[in-house]
Amino acid sequence: MLTILEGSTFCMSDERGDIAAPTSGFFAHDTRFLSRLVLSVQGSPPLLLSSGRVEHFAAAFFLRNASLNGLPQDALSISRERFVGTGMQERIAIRNESMHRLDFDVSLELAADFADIISVKLHDFALGDPANAPDLPPPAPATYDEARRQILIVDPVGDLRTRIVLSQAGRINEGGAVFDLSLDPHERWDITVDVVPALDPETDAELAEHLSDERETLGDVVAAWTLRVPRVRGGWESLRRAFDRSIEDLAALRMRTGEFRRPLFAAGMPWFMTVFGRDTAITSLQSLLLGPEPAIGALDALAELQATTVDPAIDAEPGKIVHEVRHGRAAEFWFPRYYGSIDSTPLFLVLLAETWRWTDDAVLVRRLREPAMLALEWIDHHGDLDGDGFVEYARRADGGLTNQSWKDSGDSQRFHDGRFAEAPIAPVEVQGYVYDAKRGLAEIARDVWREPELADRLEREAAELRVAFDKAFWVEERGGFFALALDGEKRHVDARCSNMGHLLWSGIVLPERVGPVVDQLLSESLWSGWGIRTMASDEAAYNPISYHNGTVWPHDTSLTAWGLARHGYPEAARRVARALIEAAAHFDWSLPEVFAGYARDETPFPIAYPTAARPQAWAAGTPILLVRVLLGIEPDRVRQRLVTNVTDELPSWLEGLRVEGVRAFGRNWSVAVERGRVTIAEGV
Repeated sequence: MLTILEGSTFCMSDERGDIAAPTSGFFAHDTRFLSRLVLSVQGSPPLLLSSGRVEHFAAAFFLRNASLNGLPQDALSISRERFVGTGMQERIAIRNESMHRLDFDVSLELAADFADIISVKLHDFALGDPANAPDLPPPAPATYDEARRQILIVDPVGDLRTRIVLSQAGRINEGGAVFDLSLDPHERWDITVDVVPALDPETDAELAEHLSDERETLGDVVAAWTLRVPRVRGGWESLRRAFDRSIEDLAALRMRTGEFRRPLFAAGMPWFMTVFGRDTAITSLQSLLLGPEPAIGALDALAELQATTVDPAIDAEPGKIVHEVRHGRAAEFWFPRYYGSIDSTPLFLVLLAETWRWTDDAVLVRRLREPAMLALEWIDHHGDLDGDGFVEYARRADGGLTNQSWKDSGDSQRFHDGRFAEAPIAPVEVQGYVYDAKRGLAEIARDVWREPELADRLEREAAELRVAFDKAFWVEERGGFFALALDGEKRHVDARCSNMGHLLWSGIVLPERVGPVVDQLLSESLWSGWGIRTMASDEAAYNPISYHNGTVWPHDTSLTAWGLARHGYPEAARRVARALIEAAAHFDWSLPEVFAGYARDETPFPIAYPTAARPQAWAAGTPILLVRVLLGIEPDRVRQRLVTNVTDELPSWLEGLRVEGVRAFGRNWSVAVERGRVTIAEGV
């Protein structure tokens, strides 16, 4: 499947460019606005020469004709150039390469079913269950205007509509359009097909006027962004290539939403091209090296989407940060907003504090004071279901997520013997996020909001949480480790999992526990050689190809690398970072969402996971964060400059590395490795 995308608009087709499979299509507003687009020559599909993405928003397909009905094979060269923006535009060109005049017909089959994206995903063999998935809607009725060369397909149960505009006249019929051609030797015929999605008749007319101008503008916008972000030069080539590919992938995932229309990152292609609270916050944290704009866009969007009322139907309570947003038909059939994640709310506060540390933007944190305080209130009240000082979750929404931490698959919360934990569940890493959030908010309260009493209270609560957390979650057996969670009876969910690495990142681990936690994370059972497994290989439920019970998630491992570096384990952090970059080389430098947890000495390369999204935001953010971790880049807000926390000599594979154009405190900085030492200077 070949996919191109721009923001939340994307097209999935086969390698010839045809849209015919149950899960392919042109999607906008979480709705499939084109479910069939099939090109035929003399009633037969063309043969593939080559195809691929040109930009994240454009693709090209080069084809030839088969031999049939008097048409010699390879007499025609056929190209399809496609781009997506607010709509989709396709340019088809056919040239007679023979020495003779050729008469033939070209047909385009066109249909739209207006299926919601979640229903379509259920028909994906990897992610869904096609045998038990409900039937997708039939093609919607169309009207034909031959004089204006237009096909209008209107949703029979709503106002959704797809307008298809053809630049050439043809015989428009119920299934699409047919063009009778007669080409002299080396003569060329071409047609432009504009596909305009609309939620109502007014936006239909508005979008149709602007589609033709979008491609050039879109290219300029992407070029401007990629020129503005830092560049990595010198040093280890693999690191440079992974970093550059991450820039491309994150450019593809940028979208705009909300009142401020600022950019932020969608969660992942193809099914999650929308705001996901947890994914958006973590990706923004990982990528602050690129500049503060996506983080600020994420903060504004998440604040705007913050819940204001109790609504069990969508797992919402006042102050809670959204988990997932949907539009169009998906919003009608499923939900416009869903709040079933326990970690989005503290991560919102962690992102706010970290963005402030990089920018010293007092206006930002003053503007977001009210949503920050509401989020804090949710943590202390609605988030703590039983008043024990820990946040926990229990699903209330019919059809909502059973597990609401980042490991949100239904089978992820397991005991050492493989049993399932029962809700309410207090996930271990989320307590660390809360600790980090309160400490960061205390700093803001003291230095910007001028509320010393609030700052003192938050610091005191964080310190008390740290002690209570250690007592409640620490398990002495098997070398000592932190439990995955507490179950509804406050028992240790005692599988050893990668979540411990998040605790190092958040800082909640007491000093005497750090060494044992590091030993666990880098033990043979958790360390695969490519990354840190989500579950240790000697746990009963371990499976190297189970979504959350033994696979390696790059973002998860990257947060552990960050935590290792923060706690004075630079060699371990470099080992982890190098392994992830070496894994990226086997995925064309674009780390997938997840890959299998097989041991490195058992496989010659990391094993792909069939359902992994790529590009996926926090996987794309991983190499960006790893560059920061390897060079120890940190903001010093008091002195208004970037500094490095690397005190030892860096390995030879980092020698000569330069990161140019890092933006912090409104200025540009250059970071370089020279003779094993990191230097940071103002200026490009």
